[in-house]
Amino acid sequence: MAFEGKEIWFAVGSQDLYGPEALREVAQQSKDIVDTLNKSDDLPIKITLKPTLKDSDSIKNFMIDASSRPEVLGVICWMHTFSPAKMWIRGLRELRKPLLQLSTQHHFEIPWDSIDMDFMNLNQSAHGDREFGYILSRMGIRRKIVFGHYTDPEVARQIGVWERACAGWDAANNMKVMRWGDNMRNVAVTEGDKVMAEEVFGTAINTWTSTELEQWVNKVKKEDVEAVIEEYKKLYDVDPVLLNEKYDSLYYAAQEEVGMKNMLDHYGCDAMVDNFEDLAGLKQLPGVAAQHLVQLGYGFSAEGDWKTSMLVRIGQVMGEGLPGGASLMEDYSYNFVSGREMDMGSHMLEVSPALGSAEKPRLEIHPLGIGGKADPVRVVFTAKEKKNVPMIIFTDQGDRFRFTMQMVDLDHPDGSLKVLPTARAIFKPRPDLHTAVKCWLLAGGAHHTCMTTNVGREEWEDFCRIAGVELNTIDENTTFDSWVQRLRTNDMYFHTTNIPSVA
Repeated sequence: MAFEGKEIWFAVGSQDLYGPEALREVAQQSKDIVDTLNKSDDLPIKITLKPTLKDSDSIKNFMIDASSRPEVLGVICWMHTFSPAKMWIRGLRELRKPLLQLSTQHHFEIPWDSIDMDFMNLNQSAHGDREFGYILSRMGIRRKIVFGHYTDPEVARQIGVWERACAGWDAANNMKVMRWGDNMRNVAVTEGDKVMAEEVFGTAINTWTSTELEQWVNKVKKEDVEAVIEEYKKLYDVDPVLLNEKYDSLYYAAQEEVGMKNMLDHYGCDAMVDNFEDLAGLKQLPGVAAQHLVQLGYGFSAEGDWKTSMLVRIGQVMGEGLPGGASLMEDYSYNFVSGREMDMGSHMLEVSPALGSAEKPRLEIHPLGIGGKADPVRVVFTAKEKKNVPMIIFTDQGDRFRFTMQMVDLDHPDGSLKVLPTARAIFKPRPDLHTAVKCWLLAGGAHHTCMTTNVGREEWEDFCRIAGVELNTIDENTTFDSWVQRLRTNDMYFHTTNIPSVA
């Protein structure tokens, strides 16, 4: 319920120069705009109109108030008339929430035969936009810019996308990631600077022992386990063997889920990471337990990879109410057949059914051959076909975090995959397999990714803009030469902008 009780504040800029009658018109027209936008189904979060801002003190107080309220996820600023930009400096220095600059106006068409100076003085948003845009750029304030008439559905769509990114940013700033054990031994890319992560994203990443998790699993109530099993029966096509001779395995898998959820909720965590090399006395590596918890909105990744767990949680929050979901994904195998060059993503157990499936996912039990525990129960399915799906990773480059996004088209397998006992996704990377893989490798792309079928590239672009982190996207327009130049340029840019000031 990431949007419940949340709001976006709408700030209207003007000044006292135009007199009380004009300011009453400003207030009424601003209300028309906000009321119209709030009627759009594309806006998941209500916009709240605030009193017109006319001087430096009121602007500063507005920004402090917005920044201090947890229910306010972001601020939209619109200059109805000309609002001198120096009035905004003190307030903008106080703003701690994402900002959207809306460039619009109340009238749709210039009244060619009746326009006079009074009309032009009142309706000069195009004038005010530029003054406000200057001070934002002068102060280096990150923002999304949306331009167009407020009745245009595209304007509402872009604002709605930004609102979802604001919700993702809020989730990151309030996220606690629970790690059971440390990273998989000798693996580089799943490591990362947890202090820098909390500084950049506001996310707290801490470790609890697998022994404590085992204790939480062992003390769950029978009725809670049975309720989860009933939920499995509704969501999945349960292999009959799990309801008969292998029922103990199904029961323990559900018991793990209840224990994991209870422990997460007890410590206020909304994302989790486990490691098959550190399971203490747990009987199974969590499979369906992790998969179903992601469907409920938690973040998850494996082998100690807290960064991907964060992304899955953020993706789930941004996509609340939309079909599809977010999930851990990992590249496994290429298909080089001409015309069908594809990649197959999967994981040992934990790809989430939130991604969607053409058929009802099947709950099965199979040997794992890794981790030294009992055969785990897992959900098996093939992700549903969909165009233009983002796969996101963020890596620790030593001096900064880098996001890399690869746009893919989810496709169907060219065979049954009947003996592959894992969830999987078959995808064609854009612009093509060869270019995409080379670009991914050059960027230092991780083997764990977050795939989102609920939100697309624009939500992630807005999120990275809010966070102020590097983002590189591989899409249909990417060439290897342009990618090399982009990475080189970003290296220079982020090296210069990240140098701390000297007191």
